[in-house]
Amino acid sequence: MGIYDFNILIENDRYDKVFTEGQFIDTVSEGDIKYALYSLSYFWVEIKYDSPGNKIIGISSFVAGDTLNRYSNVPKKI
Repeated sequence: MGIYDFNILIENDRYDKVFTEGQFIDTVSEGDIKYALYSLSYFWVEIKYDSPGNKIIGISSFVAGDTLNRYSNVPKKI
């Protein structure tokens, strides 16, 4: 499945695909929000989670860019 096929799925089917077929990579916390990165085929999926509310609040897919940079441990300024 490619990213375009993934993006046309209804939201519940996207979550199902990620949680059943995706490979968990890492999590990053920014305040009360946690981001979980998954690899799915040849693209990435990020799940946004609200810790205080104890619920998932978003899903996005991408190939590269600033979103993926969030998971690197390299400081922004050296």
